[in-house]
Amino acid sequence: MRSFALPLLALVASATALPAPVPAPVHHPIQPPPQRLEERGPAATVSVSSSASIIGGTLGKIESYKGIPFAQAGRLEKPQRVNISSLGANFDATGLGPSCPQMFFSTGSGGFLTQVLGDVLNLPLFQTVTGATENCLTINVQRPAGTKAGDKLPVLFWIFGGGFEVLSSQLGSTAMYDGSGLIANGMSSNQPFVFVAVNYRTGGFGFLPGKEVLSAGVANLGLLDQRAGLEWVSDNIELFGGDPDRVTIWGESAGAISVLDQMALYGGDITHNGRKLFRGAIMNSGSIVPADPVDCPKSQVVYNTVVSEAGCAGQTDTLACLKALPYQKFLNAANSVPGILSYNSVALSYLPRPDGNVLPDTPDELIKNKRYAAVPMIIGDQEDEGTLFALFQPNITSTSRLVRYFKDIFFHGATEQQLTDLVNTYSPWPMAGSPFRTGIFNEIYPGYKRLAAMLGDLTFTLTRRAFLAVAAQVNPDVPSWSYLSSYDYGTPILGTLHGSDILQVFYGILPNYASRTIQGYYINFLYNLDPNVGTSFMQWPKWKEGQQLMNFFANKGALINDDFRQDSYEYIANNVAAFHI
Repeated sequence: MRSFALPLLALVASATALPAPVPAPVHHPIQPPPQRLEERGPAATVSVSSSASIIGGTLGKIESYKGIPFAQAGRLEKPQRVNISSLGANFDATGLGPSCPQMFFSTGSGGFLTQVLGDVLNLPLFQTVTGATENCLTINVQRPAGTKAGDKLPVLFWIFGGGFEVLSSQLGSTAMYDGSGLIANGMSSNQPFVFVAVNYRTGGFGFLPGKEVLSAGVANLGLLDQRAGLEWVSDNIELFGGDPDRVTIWGESAGAISVLDQMALYGGDITHNGRKLFRGAIMNSGSIVPADPVDCPKSQVVYNTVVSEAGCAGQTDTLACLKALPYQKFLNAANSVPGILSYNSVALSYLPRPDGNVLPDTPDELIKNKRYAAVPMIIGDQEDEGTLFALFQPNITSTSRLVRYFKDIFFHGATEQQLTDLVNTYSPWPMAGSPFRTGIFNEIYPGYKRLAAMLGDLTFTLTRRAFLAVAAQVNPDVPSWSYLSSYDYGTPILGTLHGSDILQVFYGILPNYASRTIQGYYINFLYNLDPNVGTSFMQWPKWKEGQQLMNFFANKGALINDDFRQDSYEYIANNVAAFHI
């Protein structure tokens, strides 16, 4: 395994945000970022008022305006919008904006897998470029060179992923996600557009749970950051040549879950100043996450752990104590709970949870009750979503241990019998597990492939199908398209793993059929709310017409029925209330 571990995990880390130690914060008021990494070619300018402008840079045929503050927020406080005209006469947007604070990952256990991860963190890709700071709510705008106000180009709004904790200040920010290649693809097909990427708070800074958080009205701050970014786009994107009435939101992993949550925020109210914030949605590897409330018992354990590690236990107002802590002390306390690359895996410590207001109910109930913004959408998965997240549980080797694992860590509301019945819908034989279609191979410990199949299905693949089925029932006239990516089939241990679409789809680093066509379908959708209208590719049928998926391979596409692991799907769909995280 050692010979291929590094390239495999380098691929993984691009989207799952393999962790890196977080440096001390850079505290500064709203102002241009303190450093430039490079000159970005000739200056480009956007006038925002008679006395204020934003200075960007040009590289090739793309103009970039980066690190533009769109909101300010104190620790554990709601974001407050920043007026674009208040940025000054010539706001310098040629550098990189700061990253928000991230969780970090310790490789000190000495296990082989953590040693490999530690090696990966030394790769140049994962070295920190800018310091993390709590004053991090900035936005990037990129556009074809020469675009001007009034051009009314459609807008693609990107939300990055990383398990709502992200783990690396390089990867967990807009700095990682440059849309130049995507824009160039659109220009080549005569479909130019504006690309926007938003920073938002993650981990304990953006998604701290607990009854104290609920009482103070500061739950789901990361979702509110994203919403503030969307409102900024609605108010200001015309200055950059974008059309605020043609915005499509797009995310991967936690970013895709965030897209669904933005559709469900405030029970589906996506209006701002009389205008809808977006008209379409794209979700890569993520949608519904049925969740217990922000003040549920498991959430309270997270809050109490942070309070204890912070030295705030026993204080009359523990939330005020957390807010007053020095940055590093609060960061360490927030990071004391289990992260995504751990034994707890995708039983996340930090994630969006119902709070009765911002997220009025668990997303599955909001969808079922039509309390969401039903917009045309593309949604899909990697074939082997769960392999990465099953690497850390080598003791889960039997049905009884699987049941206990899910009972103790994931689904506290499920009975032992419900979990046993769920587990028994998955064969214990390696031939049936993930990475799928690989026979007896890749079983790195007894039960690895079975657990990988379950983690992928419960978090991504089969919940996607459940979402599509309910959405098609309650809003039959709203179209959707779905896919399964298999372009990394044959990759040892991990297969077409969670996050591999960042290099393949977002960056198009491998100039093959998959990256070319997926980008093309997305740009067609951005323009026409239909992936088939625009550049000509294989016809992609709407999901409700026959419940078929577009299956992307490296050198071809094919249609397959969305009916694999149907027994597991039906059990999950019929017992969803028991499987709230």
